[in-house]
Amino acid sequence: MCTLHPEEEAHLASMARSPSPRTLDISRPATPTPCSLFDVCWDDVLIPHVAVYLSLKDLFNLRCCSRTAQKFSEAALEKRQELHLSGNNSSNIEDGFRVLARCCRRLEVLHLACCRWLTDDLLLPLLANNKQRLVAVNLNECVNITALSLQPIIVECKELRVLKLSKCEWLTTGAVDALTLHQSKLVEFDISYCGAIGERCLIIFFRRLNNLTVLSLANTPSVTDQVLIQIGNYCRELEHINLIGCAAISDYGVHALTVHCPRIRTLLIRRCPRVTERSLAPLRQRCLFIDRPLLEGAHNAYSLNDFYPSSFLVY
Repeated sequence: MCTLHPEEEAHLASMARSPSPRTLDISRPATPTPCSLFDVCWDDVLIPHVAVYLSLKDLFNLRCCSRTAQKFSEAALEKRQELHLSGNNSSNIEDGFRVLARCCRRLEVLHLACCRWLTDDLLLPLLANNKQRLVAVNLNECVNITALSLQPIIVECKELRVLKLSKCEWLTTGAVDALTLHQSKLVEFDISYCGAIGERCLIIFFRRLNNLTVLSLANTPSVTDQVLIQIGNYCRELEHINLIGCAAISDYGVHALTVHCPRIRTLLIRRCPRVTERSLAPLRQRCLFIDRPLLEGAHNAYSLNDFYPSSFLVY
């Protein structure tokens, strides 16, 4: 007579004690398990097809509902590609921005114009988490940050194409020199009202921007005819340029610019006293939009919207 191993005896005993499937009571219906919205797959359904239609306000309101809602909102923020906070100076915005800086990991477009509360301490963590993907950065009139925040944008944002720094008095010649070394693929650039930048710095900088299409230099004192000549020689793809208030330029620089940039469609040239019809008259025949009328009170046949890019100098 064969004997069983102790482990086999224990296994057979446990099988004998467990109820047989045939003896289970199937007459009672199974109690349904409660189901909620968050049981739907987040990555495949909720985030790409639902969360994309929720505003930041919606996500933050949802985040307050429950722990699960908080996790979902933060997962949606992690995959968000655009962040628009321009002009938002509401109370407690700093606390909300810290949440965004911690959660957002895939931002490509960052609009923070006129955010008076923005500082280096708030902005740097956000840039550290998104520097690999950023394509457009708008920091117009962000007066409380410094060139320190610009450093990761210049050095590590290799996909950057749009950079707006209008009325950023902290922008210096050194920062533009760094831009010259690291950013040569910009297609839109705005340094209006930046008076600390020198002429020589701009001349060197524009030699590398061969893909530039939109440029704003309004009220920048260092913009001279020599700068316009360099723009004409190297920025052949230029379509829209803002030179309002550049009092140092003349007909010579405007002619050199427009001759070498045949794609120009918009020329903003008001408050440039040395620019006359001698250089503007031939341009009017090319159907350019020129913000200075031919005669005082004359009707302009062109509509500004026909030539103005939608995001040109719009915060």
